[in-house]
Parts: sequence; C-alpha cells; structure tokens
Amino acid sequence: MSARPLSTPLLRWFGSYSAFAVPQSASPIAFALIALPLTGDPGSGAAMVLAMTIAQVVGAVPLARLGQRFAPMPYLRFLIGLRTAGLVAVALLATLGAPFPLVLAAAAASGLSAGAAYGHLRATLNHLVSAAQLPRALGIAATLNEVAFVASPVIAAGLGGISPALAVWAMVLLGGSPLVLLPSLPTATAPAPDARAAAGRLELTPTILMWLLAGGATTAAIGTIEIGAVSLAVAYGLEPTWGVIFPVAICTASVTGGVWVSIRNRIPRRRTVLAWLVTIGVGLALAGFGGSVTLTIVGAVLGGAVLAPLSTYYSLVLDQLVAPEHRAEVFAMLRTANALGVITASALIAAGDLSRTFWVVLGVVLAACTAAGAVFTHDYVRVRQRRAALASREAAALAQLEAAASPDGETTTGSIPLTTAELPALTDMAEEFGAADGSTALLTAEIPVVREEQLLERTEEPGMLMTSEIPVVRDPYGMAGEGRALLTSEIPVIRDVPGWGEGTGWGDAPGWNEEPEDPFRMA
Repeated sequence: MSARPLSTPLLRWFGSYSAFAVPQSASPIAFALIALPLTGDPGSGAAMVLAMTIAQVVGAVPLARLGQRFAPMPYLRFLIGLRTAGLVAVALLATLGAPFPLVLAAAAASGLSAGAAYGHLRATLNHLVSAAQLPRALGIAATLNEVAFVASPVIAAGLGGISPALAVWAMVLLGGSPLVLLPSLPTATAPAPDARAAAGRLELTPTILMWLLAGGATTAAIGTIEIGAVSLAVAYGLEPTWGVIFPVAICTASVTGGVWVSIRNRIPRRRTVLAWLVTIGVGLALAGFGGSVTLTIVGAVLGGAVLAPLSTYYSLVLDQLVAPEHRAEVFAMLRTANALGVITASALIAAGDLSRTFWVVLGVVLAACTAAGAVFTHDYVRVRQRRAALASREAAALAQLEAAASPDGETTTGSIPLTTAELPALTDMAEEFGAADGSTALLTAEIPVVREEQLLERTEEPGMLMTSEIPVVRDPYGMAGEGRALLTSEIPVIRDVPGWGEGTGWGDAPGWNEEPEDPFRMA
C-alpha cells in the first residue's frame, strides 16, 4: 500500500488548536497594557483576566451541553465567533477610552464561550484520527500549545509597545483564525434525538471526578510556579526580571515532554501516571521549599517534563469514560478544572503569602495522588480476582478439549484452533469500570482467539488470528498489559480462522479487511 501524505484536515486542526490558545496566553500582558491608560493601574489587567476566566468557568458546561443539539463544526465556529466578538469589543472600547467597567464586561464576554469551545474543539479530533493515533495527535497538540504559550506574551509585549490596542487586535486575528482554519467534517453530524435520549445526562462518576481533580491539581501546581516566578526571584535576591527563568524552564521541559508523547504514541500504564503525579508534587516542593535558584529550576523542569504527558493522559482517559455525545462536555469540564486550578493559585498568591500557597497546592496534589492510588489499587485487586476466575474457567474448558480424542485415537493437544465457542466468553474487563460504552465494547466472545499469553502455542498456524495482528489500542486502566483491552472501533482487521469462523460473520463483514488511513503517515 502506498504511503499517504499527512492529512490536510489534521494539519488545519493543529493550526486551529494552537491559534485557539493565543488569547488565553497573551491576555495577562495585553490586558495589562490596555488597562494602564484607563485606570493608571497595571493591576487592573489582572482583574480583566480574572473576569474572563470566571466567565469561562460559568459558561463552559451549559454551552458545551447545548452543543449536543447541533453539528459539531458549525457550533464550534459559533462559539469561537462569540469569543472573537468579545475581544473585538475589548479592543474597540479601549481604543475609544471607554469606562473601565465596560471594558471589564467585554473581557468577561470574551471568556464566556471559551471553555465550551475548547471542549468541542478537542472532541472534533476524534473524527480526524483513529483511537490508536490519539496519543500522538494529543502530544503534538500539547507541544503546539506550549509554543503558543511562550510566543503569545512575546508578541503581545512587542505589539503593545507600539500600541496597547494593537496587542488586543493581534489576539482577535490569531484567536479568530480557527474560524477559517477549521476543517470541514461532513461525517460529524448532530446526534439524533433518540441517541441523545439514550445517552442521557453526563454522569460524574468517582473516576471522572478523580481525573478532573488531578487535572486541576496539575494546573494549580504549574500555575503556582509560573505566577509566583517574580516573587521567587525577589526572595532569592534577584532582580524581578529574572523570574522569567522559571516559566521558561517549565515550557522548555513541557515541549520536550510533548515531543516524547508524540513519538511514543502509546497510552501509559496506570502506575506510570501515578509516578508522574508524584513527580509534579516533588517538583512543586523543590520549587517552593528548595531554598535555592538551582533547586527551584530543577523543580520547574520536573513539573514541566510531565505536564504534557499528564495532560494528554487526562484527555485520553476522559475520552474513554464517557459516551461520544458527552465528550465535548467532559472536555469542557477538564478545561474548567484547569481554570479553577489557575484561579486558586492566583488568589492564594494575591493574598500575599507565597509559602502558604505552595503548602496548599502541594496538599491538593497529594490529595490527587492519594485518590488515584486508592482507585488504582482497588481496581487492580478486582481485576486480579476476575482474571483468576477467568483463568480457572479457561483451564477447565481447555482440559475438556484436550481430553477429547479424534476418531483415529489422536488427541488434539497443541494443534486444535480454538474458537470462542470452545472457550468461556470473557467480557471486556474495562467495561466494568466504564472504559467502554455499550456500543463499542468488544467482548472476547466475538473474536476467535483470546489471551495470547495462554494460547500463543495454539495460534502459530498460518491464517490464525494473533493478538499481535491487532493494533495496540486504548487501555487506560492497565488491565491488559500492553494494549489487550479491545474496542470494536479500534480494530480495523479481524481475520476468520479458515473453517472455524463460519457463522460468526467476521469474515464477511464489509470493510473489515481494509487498512485504515493513518493521518500521520508521510509521503
């Protein structure tokens, strides 16, 4: 099969994702420059950022939920258009010298739709790449997001030196560019009314809440170092301008982490994720209590190095914990959790006690680590118990088969191709924990061969289905080692074992023998 070029719609999505981050990244400097001539206090810019962030938290879930009634791409453009209109109002009012409360209201209006827009923007990625390629796509997106985070304040500062309004107009142009850049997705249509009714309202399970807490804790930890950077520099006897070295260390390490996720293109095991969460805590402790510039930089690097992998994992695991109709809503909640983390860090630092801020945020991170560890341990014990019971049932079934002799007296040990009709049906163990919805959960009763570690010797004949022939897929709970938890939407090819798959329908299903398009494959 010939190589395909990198998907143009995917490139346009990446461009839209990075441009979408510009207003949020540039707003602290751009709004401070806007507010200064109006109030004489550059701190008024922080009030504009706070108003925009609070509005984002308020509007995220309702507007994301409303979007279930509409086709994703037109609704996403509508939300981005609302934000762009708010930014235009900020620029016009500031240029005309309007009263500051009006400018503040316009800033809040620009943030109202931002959270929901992010949720729908992230949800559209599922229409552009297969589930097996999501880690790579999200790793690239995280890298671009960090680049935008670093570049946007520089652009705002440079243009703001010419004219404060010019910095906001740059936010308007770059932040509104997804209106043009976003690809068309004819296959992405509004869910049918019966599908929306069947999906119901999003149920916030303890697992979903745990990941939202982890997302907020991660953002709060990174935000504490970045927002408190100037205070840290002053505490070490440096000039305030030296505070920039700590955010730069975070961003550099985060870009490296995003590149690593993109190259690796695999979902980590749960214990790895827990180790990353602990690393965030260690980095925060070093930055806050290390007592030296060197240790603070080391802490910033540690936190930044795992920021992109953790952000990617949160997005992936929440993607799997909800029905497709609720993806935009849960991603908007993740954005809200991140915003609340930043608000918490900002409010604590504004209270004037940096040390107390580090202690409080460190406590939140430790709480997230404890919750994740408790859930992981509980699920691991349950899965081990289920695997033991399933192994016992399989062993009994295999013993019956191997005891059976053919008419000529030869046994079938080691040569019989096993089908699920001859094995106890094994259910998708991830389904119990909500990792697969009812429409995509693949039961092992639907494939000829299961559990490669037990049946490897029996699946080496030509034409047999090997688990190595199934692409490595999502396994957020680590229950299947290196990708043995299977979802039907992620298996492009299922081959019938000759003579053994009759009546199952796998061999005759149209499209199952077509190789899926890889949007990352280069020509």
